[in-house]
Amino acid sequence: MNYNPLEDEVIHSLEQLQEIVGKPHEAVVKKTVSVIDDHIRGYLAKCPLFFLGTASGEGLCDVSPRGDEPGFIKVLDEKTLVFPERLGNRRIDSMLNLFANPRLGMICILPGMEEVLRINGKATIIRNHSLMESMQLNGRSPLFLVKVEVEECFVHCPRALKFSKVWDAETWLPREERPSTKEMFEAHIQLNGYVIGKD
Repeated sequence: MNYNPLEDEVIHSLEQLQEIVGKPHEAVVKKTVSVIDDHIRGYLAKCPLFFLGTASGEGLCDVSPRGDEPGFIKVLDEKTLVFPERLGNRRIDSMLNLFANPRLGMICILPGMEEVLRINGKATIIRNHSLMESMQLNGRSPLFLVKVEVEECFVHCPRALKFSKVWDAETWLPREERPSTKEMFEAHIQLNGYVIGKD
């Protein structure tokens, strides 16, 4: 592919963008709700995976996956949910962002299902020992919890997962053709001056 940045036509205004995209159907606009109803409760009770979007105080964005046993996102009431934070690599990028900017977005996924559930809201990082004990995994409580005041929930159309064929095992790369994340990791830390084997 040949790319010439001089050919870029930069869209400078919302009006330009809306002229290209057009207006959404009224039903698409009105699908957003601000409460956790029984449909959303049922979805979250089966959900083992979501992607968490956060942004720093400077506006630098981050998205990271969160996976656990189905139903690990707990509904506390019609406006509040909570999910556990367990021990990982200790970078806590998302949590650092939430301290600076508590707004977050979640894309919740059910394996084999092409529609996803999107949730936007405001987070508070808490420790609640009764809740943490009820959310144990392999006998261990989470380190802390993220409580979310839900502001928006809506079902997102299946287009992305449908056209990517992500659930179709016949489209998956053979193991020997997959990128080596070990090689990638080692190359990147060496670029940043880390000497492998120094510890």
